Amino acid sequence: MSAKDVESEALRLPLKERARLAEHLLGSLEDGAEADSEDLWLDEAERRYQAYREGKVEATPADEALRRARSELP
Repeated sequence: MSAKDVESEALRLPLKERARLAEHLLGSLEDGAEADSEDLWLDEAERRYQAYREGKVEATPADEALRRARSELP
């Protein structure tokens, strides 16, 4: 089974199962990959902040964002 096939199947899982799988996969990476992952998240945060500052995206109040996220959980 190819990685693309696995990804396709994984995306069909319920949200909580996908989250558990993602956590397990991330935990299986080497220690060095953890630093790389953190750098990627920091880069993503900076990209999103710049988009916000440039008016390309609007901010969502935390209470609304949390409400939306909670509504997605079973």
